Amino acid sequence: MTDTPLSQAEYDAITDAAAHWCMRLHASDCTAQERLAFEQWLNAHPLHGFEYEAMLEIWDVAGDLPRPATDDATTIPFKAAFKPATPWRTMGIAAAICALALPLAAYSGWNLGWLPNAYEHLEAGDTVRHVTLSDGSEVELNLGSELTFTNYKDQRRVTLKRGEAFFKVSHDSAHPFIVKAADGRIRVTGTQFNVWMYEDQVRVNLIEGSVLVSSNADLPGDGLRLGPAMQASYGRGDYIPRISQTYDNDNSLAWRSGKLVLDNLTLASALPLINRYLSKPLAVADHNTAALRIGGIYNIKELNSLVASLPKVLPVYVTRNKDGNPVLNAMPQQAPKI
Repeated sequence: MTDTPLSQAEYDAITDAAAHWCMRLHASDCTAQERLAFEQWLNAHPLHGFEYEAMLEIWDVAGDLPRPATDDATTIPFKAAFKPATPWRTMGIAAAICALALPLAAYSGWNLGWLPNAYEHLEAGDTVRHVTLSDGSEVELNLGSELTFTNYKDQRRVTLKRGEAFFKVSHDSAHPFIVKAADGRIRVTGTQFNVWMYEDQVRVNLIEGSVLVSSNADLPGDGLRLGPAMQASYGRGDYIPRISQTYDNDNSLAWRSGKLVLDNLTLASALPLINRYLSKPLAVADHNTAALRIGGIYNIKELNSLVASLPKVLPVYVTRNKDGNPVLNAMPQQAPKI
């Protein structure tokens, strides 16, 4: 391999090949021989892997495409040939991959509401990140957070893949802003709110305006409405979110100042908040340990050092599970002297 710059035709050929492999590897009839050929292609040039990763992101976005009114898949613009029995989702995603590479097809997809005209992938590493999206909305990402933003003709969509984000959404009643977090969905037109997610647990705090929260995006309806100073939380399998009131001393947004505030919480409640920042998540050994309470104000950049200090402030000792992750164990209580 040389360092000679690629021509536009060579670059386009790599893009086409990446789109082809993305579609074939997601197909149910992809063979072992094809997968081997893909590995050989992937290792043939550094740019192959870069283009394939870009196609995977487009695939993820296209997986959320709205179903068109017609069932005639041939009306979707795409250049690859498919078997008639191919499911609509695969054809739609294939169309998206191809259409995003073709300006005319992409323009048609935008007008039909099938394809976005803007796509952004955002990540925050070890610092809080503030970004203005292409629609004018602002988003602040907590440490280790990741999301994608796509702008469609009839709606704006965010998928929170991990972590936490604060949104200040530009008002557009005809163009709702929808955040997907775990199995649920938050729908707004213009407001300020925070979304925290750890594993399959989600918590939404509304600061200004109103939002509709659904714990399962597949259920009919837009969910429950929150007003200012209200909070919704849900986990996997919840039919409806749990709604509660927040108060002036609510500390859920302290991360924006680099802090995690634990206000006399049980370890069971505190660990999801702590584990969001840890390289190796903490666990508790039993119910007695989970019931112990913890408080304090912590720097979110220094929480990995918290594990070593916990035995100094709580009656616990640390062991390791089979995965090498730390486990908190309550100190055994001494029998009362007679």
